[in-house]
Amino acid sequence: MNRIALLPSDVSQKIAAGEVIERPFSVVKELVENALDAQATEIKVELVEGGKRLLRVTDNGYGMSREDALLAFERHSTSKISTEADLDQIRTLGFRGEALPSISAVSHVTLKTSEKDESSGTQIEREGEEVLRVEDIAFPQGTCIEVANLFFNLPARKKFLRSERSELGQIVKYLTQAALAFPVVRISLFHGKRKVFDYPRVAQLKERIFQVYGGDILDRIMEVEYKDGHLALFGYASIPPTGRRDRKQQFFYVNNRPVKDKILQAALNQIYKSFLEKDNFAESFLFLSVPFTDVDVNVHPTKTEVKFIDSNAIFRFVHRSLEQALLKAMGVKEIYPLQKDKTHEFFVSESQKSLMSFDFKKQRPDEKTLFPFPKSEKFEAIPVLGQYNNMYIVAAGEEELLIIDQHNAHERVLFDRYVEIDSQNKWPQKLALLPIVFDLSPSQIESFDGSRELLEGLGFRLEEMGGRSYALKEYPGIFKEEEAKDIFLSLLEDVNEKKIEDKKHKMLATLACKTAVKAGEVLAREKMEYLVDELFKTSNFSLCPHGRPITVKIQKGEIEKGLKRAKN
Repeated sequence: MNRIALLPSDVSQKIAAGEVIERPFSVVKELVENALDAQATEIKVELVEGGKRLLRVTDNGYGMSREDALLAFERHSTSKISTEADLDQIRTLGFRGEALPSISAVSHVTLKTSEKDESSGTQIEREGEEVLRVEDIAFPQGTCIEVANLFFNLPARKKFLRSERSELGQIVKYLTQAALAFPVVRISLFHGKRKVFDYPRVAQLKERIFQVYGGDILDRIMEVEYKDGHLALFGYASIPPTGRRDRKQQFFYVNNRPVKDKILQAALNQIYKSFLEKDNFAESFLFLSVPFTDVDVNVHPTKTEVKFIDSNAIFRFVHRSLEQALLKAMGVKEIYPLQKDKTHEFFVSESQKSLMSFDFKKQRPDEKTLFPFPKSEKFEAIPVLGQYNNMYIVAAGEEELLIIDQHNAHERVLFDRYVEIDSQNKWPQKLALLPIVFDLSPSQIESFDGSRELLEGLGFRLEEMGGRSYALKEYPGIFKEEEAKDIFLSLLEDVNEKKIEDKKHKMLATLACKTAVKAGEVLAREKMEYLVDELFKTSNFSLCPHGRPITVKIQKGEIEKGLKRAKN
């Protein structure tokens, strides 16, 4: 009995399509990359229902002849590689020859295209594997691809698509990355009849950063430009001591390809670790140029990951490039050659040591109020012995020592209180002395629009000021006015969950995190005693709302055994 058989072509093609096309974002990414490879200077993306019902990508690139347009729907057809050797030096964004065949296998596709100086263009309509129509049309130079009813013939895959707003949010983030990489290209996005953004062509990256994020960010970033042999790094990064409370505005590009890479992120975060306020991270828009033969971009179907031939050399180069930029920004002129620190895997230079001793006169954040609510009566008081390393509270149980993480403990105490306040709709509110005006990026606007009711329920009240400008007029009374903007922006990152209760949990956990005491803060004894008492009254004194452990116990028996006092 034969157990192995070749799959029918329609089944195998759907499987292949699923590997490349996972959601509307995947379609937009493939089509926009093709448009950029076609040297388009204008790209327009239109969506209906987050792209699930319809998406259209129109560009003014060099277009296709009828013969090429028909061939583009065949498996493994591509204009970007022709020999095996080409795989070792990929120079384009797209190259697999799978985009259009995969898209057409699971949707209804209409392609319109025309080459330069052609008297007429070509229109091709396909549904699944079936060609419905091929005809001449009047069409300007470029290509328009319309994709309708994605996964109409794969109901199992269609069922797992996310909400309209979630799909839109992913596309906004990708197009923002693409816009930063190609400032000379006009990129616009429309959702239904609403214009999400329209970035005209500009000459420089800095101008595009201004278009996307507004003018405030330009005061926080410095230029990075460094070259060594065949390697070059260009872009912008934070000026110390400013930064963000998360890593979500760290953008990296390798040969203009947006990537997620641990080597690049590690180099950035290590150089900035000593120069930013605690728990802050650098913003970055960094473009690394390497020889095409020294990087493999074919390691992941979505082409968002790369593999360097010599990752240590890349780390050292990026680290050194940022080091030079920081030294220049702070007026430190004397630069020494790299020397290897024998105690670490990474490299540290003499100029880095100079950088570490540089005096910022940094402003330390004000101490958070530990007692935002009336102190409750004690019960079964646990003796507090002291504070270790300005991070941990040491307390004595009956048969063990307790090592308590002060930040995680306070986060749990505050979270439980915030849950109670929210359930009663009793959030205290403060009126800003003057409206706090700032710009939101398109992805932040989408997050805000999708969670406005939740955010207003927490005590935030914003008014639109025109364009991307918003004024924060009221904020929760649990924190200070100077913290309101940063905390609000942090909450916008927590609204990607589908369920309202999941969004609310993440928002309350973020509020608790931002208002809790930090590791490194010196606490008076009465504050430590208060915190320990309140911790053991919470709903879960073992874990913080983010799932991190709060307490480590050292049993009395372990102490006695270590000190040779254990009884036989």
